[in-house]
Formats: sequence, C-alpha cells, structure tokens
Amino acid sequence: MDILNSIWTAISTPNEGLISVFLFLATFIEIPLTLYLILNLFDVKATKKQYFIYIITFSMISILSISIIESPFNVILNYVAGFLIFYFIFKLNFIKTLIASLFPGIFFALLGVLITNPYMSILNITHEQLVSIPIYRMPPVLFMYFVTYLFAYCLKYKKFKINILDNFDKKNKYIIILNFLFGVLYVIVQMILIFNYVDILPIGYTFFSFICLVIYFVLSFYTLTRIIKLVTTTQKLESEEEYNKTLHILHDNVRSFKHDFDNIVTTIGGYIKTNDMKGLESYYSQLEEDCQKVNNLYILNPDIVNNPGIYNLLTTKYGEADEKGVKINLTFLLDLNNLHMKIYEFARILGILLDNAIEAASECDEKILNIVFRNDAKNNRNIILIENTYKDKNVDINQIFGKGVSGKENHTGLGLWEIRQILQKNNNVNLDTTKNDKYFSQQLEIYY
Repeated sequence: MDILNSIWTAISTPNEGLISVFLFLATFIEIPLTLYLILNLFDVKATKKQYFIYIITFSMISILSISIIESPFNVILNYVAGFLIFYFIFKLNFIKTLIASLFPGIFFALLGVLITNPYMSILNITHEQLVSIPIYRMPPVLFMYFVTYLFAYCLKYKKFKINILDNFDKKNKYIIILNFLFGVLYVIVQMILIFNYVDILPIGYTFFSFICLVIYFVLSFYTLTRIIKLVTTTQKLESEEEYNKTLHILHDNVRSFKHDFDNIVTTIGGYIKTNDMKGLESYYSQLEEDCQKVNNLYILNPDIVNNPGIYNLLTTKYGEADEKGVKINLTFLLDLNNLHMKIYEFARILGILLDNAIEAASECDEKILNIVFRNDAKNNRNIILIENTYKDKNVDINQIFGKGVSGKENHTGLGLWEIRQILQKNNNVNLDTTKNDKYFSQQLEIYY
C-alpha cells in the first residue's frame, strides 16, 4: 500500500524529475513516429540503415539540446539539425526537406491547439499543473502520438503522397516557399499566444484559431496541387507539340519510302539478276540507314519515352544531331517512372553527355551516335549508354572530369565537372567512361 501511495504521490504532484524522464523516453517515440509520417507523406523509400542513422543521430542531438540549451534555442537547434540530417540522409530536394523538417512540428502544434484548452477545462486544471504534474502531462502527449500514427497510417493506406517542385521554375518555387514560411510564422505566433495565455483564453477562441489554421493549410495545399497540375499540363502540351513535329517528320519519311517502294524493289531485283552481291550489300546498307531513321522517329514517342522532360530533351538533341549530319541509333527499353534517381539531376547529366557526344561525332568523317536506355534487372540497375565516334584518340579519360578541362575551343570545361558533382551526391549512381579505336563511350549506371 505504501508503494502505491508513493507512486500516486509521484505522478499526481509536481515532479520535475519524472517529467524529464517521461520527455526523455518520449523522444524515442516521437522521432520514429515523425519519420514514419514524413516518409509516408512524400512516399520516400528508405533503407533500414537510413532509418537507424536518422533516429539515432536526431535522438542524440534532441536529448543533448534539451539537457544543455535553454528553450526556445533548443527547439531552433532541433529544427536546424532535423533539416540537415534529413537532407543528407534521404537526399530530398530543398523544399521537400524544409517541409519534412517543419511539418511534424506544425502538426503537433495544431493538435496542441485543439487539445490543450478543452483538456484543461474538463479536468479544471491550470497550465502550470498541466506541465508539471506527470498524470496530467502524459495523456495529451500520448494522445497526440496516437493521432499522428493514425494520420500517417491513413496516408500510407490511401497512398496519398506529395510530389513537390522537381520540375518547377524558380518563380513558382519562391512563391510556394514564402507562402509556407509565412504560414509557419503565423503558427509560431499563435502557439506563443495560446500557450502563454491558455489559462484565460476561452475554448471558443482556441477552436476558432485551430479552424483558421486548418483552413489556411488546406487552401495552401489545394493551391499547390493546382500549380502542380498546371505545370504538369504545360509539360504535356510541350511534349505533344514535340510529338506532333516527330509525327510530321515520320509521316513524310513513310510517304517518301512508300513512293519509292517500287523503285527500291526494282533496284534490288537488278542486283540479284546480275548477281552483284557487293553492289546489293552497299545498296542495302544505305537503305538500312533510312529504315533506322524511321525507326528512331517511331521510338521518339511520349508513350515510350514516358517522361515529358526527358522526351523533350531527346527530341531536341535528335534535331541538333540531325542538323549536324550525325547518324543516331536509338534503343529505348526503360521505364522512366522507375528511374532510381532525381529526374532533374538525370536530365542534367543526360543533356551534358548528349551535347558532348553530338559535338564530338560531328567532327568525324563517320558521324555515328548510339544511345541505349535499358534496365539490367540481373544486376539491379538502370543503364544509359551513349557512345560516339570521335576524332581525338589521345583524349585522357582520367582528366576530362576536372574543372576547366576541355578539348574544345571557347568552352569552359564545366560540363563533365558538373556531372562529377552530381555523382558525388548520389551513392547509387556511377559513370563508366571508356574508349576504343572507334567509339568513345559513357555508361551511366543507376543502381537500386
């Protein structure tokens, strides 16, 4: 009985030590829970190693900041640390990382606004009693964790996810960032007002404040989805315009081929009748070039190259190569929706490699560029092979990635250097550079 009385006294009277122990243990619940929430919100696929590193690192920083640094500076440190840890471990873009580091705090703050005042009114306790007595402090915290878990589980079950700003222009990015930051600032001001004057604020005010915050964020996310839809639609229209150009060229080639079909057959027959196999081989190789060109144009189809940005990039580079007389052999056997790399960084690498290959091939007597997109399921990787004929057989493949190194006049030599910077940020991406007597090859390997 004495033990039970002691326990009851410990949890029902102000007890700073027990509160500190509870908050310490709560850290190891809150950090994995918020990580679960963010990963489901952005549909991020994380490895066990990433889970472990994030939880251990952030937990240690949070515990040290609470123990050593006074409030509110420890909170600021936690947000900054959370941003940096999330950015370097999960490699999201800046805006996704910013939202990932701030959203859990906003979510808990909104729950706190909704729960705290009614909870205190029902139990008829003061704010001081709420924060100092364990039996009053624990239930609302645990309830918020429970609601957070349900919310995260619903996101996962409903397969709701946010795909943010990978292809947005700077103007839209800045508008959305400012809108989000002003929203966070408003939340902070509301939290200060409510938690400092929670004893005297009526429940109606608290509830109204919560509704206003919810409406603000709902409208913000609605606006964001509309902007995303507008950008997506614009990209699709650009793809359709490029595809229409491709269809016109393909149509003209097919018409020309059909018009010459009788002449082609007659010519082949002439070689056969005279048993001129060498002449037939030469004629066939020239005919094959025209057929390959039609085949390339067929492959340049947004249904096959199923990413608007990459499709536009390929059609543009194809046109540039064609103008320079470079013969392109294109093979596309890859689903870009399953590309295991940020599409923005992939497009930058692809664009630089194609520019270099087209320019190098255009300087040769035999102007050939081979492009292959394929999935290597056996080795769990996506492969993009770009090989071209080249003139400078003495090029040093170990030196070309240096900053400012270029074998071309009036060029900065930053292209391949920029690729190296991207590769260093992605542990699963490799670029294998080789050469032989005929081809200079760049093979981009994206592991998964």
